[in-house]
Amino acid sequence: MPLSLKSVPVPEVPGLLDGSEPIVINEPAAIALGKALFWDVNVGSDGVACASCHFHAGADSRTVNQIAPTGNSADLGSAAFDTPANGLPPGPNHRLARGDFPFVQSTDPLRETALYGFSGTADDVGGSAGTFGGTFVSVELADVAADTCSRSPDAVFHQSAVGTREVTRRNAPTVITAAFNHRNFWDGRANNVFNGSSGWGARDSAAGVWVKNADGSVTKTRLHLVNASLASQALGPPSNTVEMSCAGRTLAGLGRKLLMRRPLEHHAVDATDGVLGALGFSKPGAPQPALDTYYFRLVRRAVNPKYWSATQRGPFGAPPPAAPGARPLAYSQLEANFGMFFGLALQLYESTLVSDDSPFDRSQRDANGIPIDLTPVAVRGMAEFRNTHCNPCHVGPTFSAAAIHTIAEMFQADQNVFRDTGYPFSIAGSAVIRLATAKGSTMVDVGFAATGVSDDTQDAGIAGKDDFGHPLSYVPQYFDFLAGNAAGVLDPQVAQIRACDLGVPLALNTATPNALWFTQREGVISQPQPTDGCRIPSRRYVPTPAAAAAELAKPNSLRFVNGTDGAFKIPTLRNVELTGPYMHDGGMATLEQVIAFYTRGGTHEGASKNIAFVFAQTHLAVDPAMRADLLEFLKSLTDERVRYERAPFDHPELVILEGHGGDAIAAGPGNPPGAALATDRRLTIPAVGAAGRTTPLPTFESRLAP
Repeated sequence: MPLSLKSVPVPEVPGLLDGSEPIVINEPAAIALGKALFWDVNVGSDGVACASCHFHAGADSRTVNQIAPTGNSADLGSAAFDTPANGLPPGPNHRLARGDFPFVQSTDPLRETALYGFSGTADDVGGSAGTFGGTFVSVELADVAADTCSRSPDAVFHQSAVGTREVTRRNAPTVITAAFNHRNFWDGRANNVFNGSSGWGARDSAAGVWVKNADGSVTKTRLHLVNASLASQALGPPSNTVEMSCAGRTLAGLGRKLLMRRPLEHHAVDATDGVLGALGFSKPGAPQPALDTYYFRLVRRAVNPKYWSATQRGPFGAPPPAAPGARPLAYSQLEANFGMFFGLALQLYESTLVSDDSPFDRSQRDANGIPIDLTPVAVRGMAEFRNTHCNPCHVGPTFSAAAIHTIAEMFQADQNVFRDTGYPFSIAGSAVIRLATAKGSTMVDVGFAATGVSDDTQDAGIAGKDDFGHPLSYVPQYFDFLAGNAAGVLDPQVAQIRACDLGVPLALNTATPNALWFTQREGVISQPQPTDGCRIPSRRYVPTPAAAAAELAKPNSLRFVNGTDGAFKIPTLRNVELTGPYMHDGGMATLEQVIAFYTRGGTHEGASKNIAFVFAQTHLAVDPAMRADLLEFLKSLTDERVRYERAPFDHPELVILEGHGGDAIAAGPGNPPGAALATDRRLTIPAVGAAGRTTPLPTFESRLAP
């Protein structure tokens, strides 16, 4: 049964705000720091803020220059833009139109693609326009928002000799309610553990933060904060050469750029902003730019002094010389730890963006859990949501199995919350689950699913690798854990995976042999973890290390099958009517297209497609009323505070860069960061105070060209 999010707490981060030596000593100041950093274009190398891709219900509704020629795993250099529906030349600065969607068009949108075929295919991706790229030289310490970089037209994103902004190869998911996710980004690379200096958690052996000791010396120390994947996620874009940064800029360098500046110096702030209004220069009805403070003061107010109060320079490194023979000033502790301040401040700010006041949340419920205050159409739609197997993936109060911690805590508090005893995903906190995919009985990361949106070769999803060449997925790590290969276990959560919480057994203590799970014939032992609160105690057995190692050596194992090909994080459905375009490739413009996709059972038949839940729904195909009911239920998940940007979803002014001067055939040069770069088409999103805006946010579809 779908669940309300009201009164459900965001997962705690032990050691962040509690304990004898908390990192953050002033939470309101840290939230203000995070909100300012999130909306500030100074964070980018050339005018891009975090909010530039998350300004519209936490997502990106821009429609110009939002196309990349292929997915995240394919070769960008050899890819070609597909010809748009309007017949104009393909390439950058295209304005998306309704006829462009869906990117992959089936002959019959409601019937199985495998049987009825395609009327048009494309491997373009609807992403987010970011930076012009280039090589970092130095930061500007005042006034100018753009960094000094060596820039030239990109080899892919250009028109003739004029460079355009590069575009990400995945759609930008909403940040609203993302604080509940165990991992973030579509491929889960934002680790649950925050290490203070990168997004890779315990995987990054070089990570650490500088701590001032009692004697005044400083020590680089490992940081290990769990339930902090938003902090891990926050450190990705400011260093990413497509999203926000010139190549080579460090987080310490970003700190040097920002710390002596006023927050939001280029952004008007409403006097009634729920977080920032009291800190600014604005008067009621007269928004003014900037806050009446500096970033370094917000950091000092928010964070334990042992992370910023050292006065010496030298131990913390220095930026590269801007010219041959130059000797740049070494970093301070305040600058060197800026990545930690940035990540934790954004984590705390984004943790306030909880959407729990939709009509679905406000409704009273009858004895069977049915929301009685919803319209009869929406109630029928909720029943269809369950009947068509939407809820095994979009489960729990966030409508996403990615909220592992929250779902487990709710189950442990009241096992009747999840009444279906055959529920296949883990409801006890396990990070992997065993279920049926196209490969057979496979192991999959909880909160991720392969639904057949794109071809596996276009984007591997969580089956991809991290920056060190290791698998992003927990599944191969769990196989190594069972085989006694400690070197293959990168994430601490893997050692906590309990066989007794799996939906399908991995091993049984029986003499009867079975090709799909281990038995006494191969050798089984009780799981090494505690068995308290096991979901299915009889499944507490795992193979012996020798049996697991022997199984791993088999080329065609049926017991150790990795089912993560093309699997992506399951997104929340909250406010889904406002967060288009949809799917990781941004290839669908409307919820009707999404419903049609699941009605026909997906589009592509990937190696690990989740056939247990994604299959042709013939009753939906022949009954438009059922599809309309389902759509009505999805719309009942929209929080009016999000629709009207009321606190906590209010925000400062933001100038978004939506395409370039000219058109899809020619873009005009002359951007200030470089004469060979296209001028930006600038659209001002006005500052909004706590009371919100007077008009509702438009849908993505309504912003498309006819």
